[in-house]
Order: sequence, then structure tokens, then C-alpha cells
Amino acid sequence: MKAPVSFLALAAGCLLAISACQKTKIAPTPDKTSDQTKTKLHSVAVAEADVTITLPDDSVQLTGQSGTPGDTVVGYLWSQISGPNEATIINESSQSAWAKKLTEGTYLFQFMVIDKGGSTGIDTLTVTVKPSDISTLDLSPANNPGESNIAILGSVDASNHVSIEEPLAAWTINGVPFTVRNLLKFDLSSIPATATVLSAQLVMYSDTIPMNGDLVHANYGADNSVLIQQVATSWDSSTLTWFNQPAGLPDNQVIVPSTTQPYLNINVNVKDMVSSMVKNNTNYGFKLQLQHEDIYTSRIFCSSYYSDATRHPRLIVKYRKN
Repeated sequence: MKAPVSFLALAAGCLLAISACQKTKIAPTPDKTSDQTKTKLHSVAVAEADVTITLPDDSVQLTGQSGTPGDTVVGYLWSQISGPNEATIINESSQSAWAKKLTEGTYLFQFMVIDKGGSTGIDTLTVTVKPSDISTLDLSPANNPGESNIAILGSVDASNHVSIEEPLAAWTINGVPFTVRNLLKFDLSSIPATATVLSAQLVMYSDTIPMNGDLVHANYGADNSVLIQQVATSWDSSTLTWFNQPAGLPDNQVIVPSTTQPYLNINVNVKDMVSSMVKNNTNYGFKLQLQHEDIYTSRIFCSSYYSDATRHPRLIVKYRKN
């Protein structure tokens, strides 16, 4: 008779057999692909901060950069998305471009970065163009009431407040000495007293068919230089005579050189005088006369009553509102 087998011994043997049959666990092999190649790079474009300019400046530099590693970038592109007109973009295929011919309004430009994988990144830049704070006042009135010839013939007043000429002359009429000067005033009331005058040009045109002097040449005499001054006090053409003519201020006066040319238009810088007129609210006009009023000397210009309007006295003032 067989010996009895212990149940516990049998169970222990079975467990040993199962344990011997189990596979050994092997650690997984690391993935040889790096995180960098697993994740596709995306291009990053960074445009500079928004820009504001003021006319007459009408161009601006557009600058951007890439946030992508440099060896992956193959191109850049600037383009316009919107705006009041089509701007001209120069060097649009570079990080730094220029937008030109801008007008008043708001523009939106796009900066694109392109990498070698074809991925693109974009950013935008806003350019605001403000209206000019510089204004131009261009005056050449016809029949200007602020214009008058003041003259003396011998000892008699010979002033003329409506003439087609502005003669600056020292001459004789039938042997009697004749001297004539001119007062010329323009309306500057549209310029604010706080404005800064940037430039002021007084333009006078020679009369090619003179009615004074030798009746042939507008410019005559050994020294026909012209003195231009700011008028010191107010005046009224209806009561103006040689004897009550206002004085001219020596401050800021301008001397126009003598000329041997028979006709010569002049363009005179009167910025300082106009600045004073505006700032101090003392616009009494300009006083013009020969610097040396020697007999048989003349500089004869067209007046605002001249038939050709393109030859009327002209004042051009550029100023900035403050």
C-alpha cells in the first residue's frame, strides 16, 4: 500500500513548478528618436511695436525678427493688409523693410517668417499716420485794400492808393523831384498767435512794362537796393499821406541787393518779421523803399491791381500750430 501524500507538500511542489516556468521581464529599449525630431518646429514671427508718424513724414521702417532657430529660417515677407491707400514697400523680403507714400489714416502690415519645412509664422504691425501739424498760408490777393503807394512830388503829397504798380523810385517829373514808397499788408488773422512760424517768403514781380522811372526798365540806377521793414503802427489807406506815413522798424529788416538786370523778381525771407506780427498781434504790414533814394533810381513791381493775377504780390507762410 502506497504511503499517503501530504496535501501541503503537493501544493508547494506545484508552486515551484509554476515559478520555474515564468518569463524573465526585460526593460523596454529607449526610443532613439529625440524629443526635438518628434515635435515639429513652428516658425515664430515678431514684428516691432506699433508706430505713429505725423505728416509730412510719409514713410516708416518696418522691422521684425524670427523667434525660430536661425538655421531653419529660409525667408521673410512684409505685406500690407489694409490702409487708406496702397503703400510702396521696399525690401519686402527682408527683416527690415520701408513703407513709403503713406497718407493720413491707419495701416496694418503683416510680417511673415518661413522655415525650411514650409511652416510659417506671422505677426502684424499697425502704423498710424496723423495729419500734418504744419499749415501753409499762400496769399496773393487781388485789389488788396492793404496796399498803398506813398509819394511826394516836390513838396506836395502824391500818394496813390489804387495803382497797378508798386514803384519804389526816386525820379523827376518835369524837373520836379518825385519819391515813392510802398506799404503792403496781408491778412494773417488765420494764423494762431501761439503758432510757430517756420518760414515766410515775400514774392514780388518786376513790371516788364513800367509806367514809372524811365518807362523801359523796372530796375535802374547805380544802387537800387531795396529796404523792407515791418511797419511800426497801424494806418488807414483812406487817410494815408506822405506826411503821416508810419515808420518802419529796423529790427528784422531785410535789404534786397542792387541789381543791374532790367527786370528781376524777388523772393525775400521775411520770417522774423512775420513771426513778430503774429506773436505780438502787430500786423501792420511791410514798408518797402529804396535803401538810397537818389534821383534816377528805381525798382518797379506789379501790384495787386495788375491785370495778370500771377504777378500779384505774394506772401507764403508755413507755420506749426502749438
